[in-house]
Amino acid sequence: MTLEDAQSEMRLIYRRGSVGQLVTGLVWLGSAALAIAGDQRLAIIALLQGGMAIFPLTQLVLRMWGGRASPSRQSPLSRFSLQSVVAMAVLYPLVYVAALHNFNWFYPAFMIVVGAHYISFIFLNGMWEYGLLAGVLVGSGVFLGIVFPNAFTLGGWTSGTVLLLFALYASFTPRYPPRTLD
Repeated sequence: MTLEDAQSEMRLIYRRGSVGQLVTGLVWLGSAALAIAGDQRLAIIALLQGGMAIFPLTQLVLRMWGGRASPSRQSPLSRFSLQSVVAMAVLYPLVYVAALHNFNWFYPAFMIVVGAHYISFIFLNGMWEYGLLAGVLVGSGVFLGIVFPNAFTLGGWTSGTVLLLFALYASFTPRYPPRTLD
C-alpha cells in the first residue's frame, strides 16, 4: 500500500475527519456548558474524560452509519494516529501548569495543545486543511489567553464552535477524489 493509498483510506474511513471533529466539538461544547452552569471543576473533568472517549465514540458513530471504523492492517498509518494522541497527552502537564498560573487559561492552553496535535493530521489524512484547523486553534488559544485572561469559558465555546465548523466543512467539501477500498 502506498502512502497516497493509505491517506485516501484514512479520509474515506474517517469521512475526512468530519465524524471525529463532530464528536470532539460536542465534547468541548458540553464542557463549556458545564462551566457556564457554574461547575468549572466538573467542566475540566468532562473535557478530560470526554477527550479520552472521543476515539471510541467516533468509531461507534462510524459503525452506526454503516462504515468501517479502522484502517486496514496493511496501512502504514494505522498506528500513526495513536502516536499523535500520545504526543498530545504528554503535553497535558503544560495545561496543568498554565491553569495553576491562571485558572482561566485552562481552555486556551488546551486549545494550543489540541491544535498542535492536529498538525500530524495533515500527514495522516493528506489534507492541508488540518494545518488551518491547527493554526486557528493554536492562534485562538494564544489570543484568548492574552486578550481575555479572565474569561474561563470563552476558549471552550470557541474550540467547540471551530471544531463543529470544521466537521461541516469536511462533510460537505470533498476536494479529494474518492477511492474505493479493496
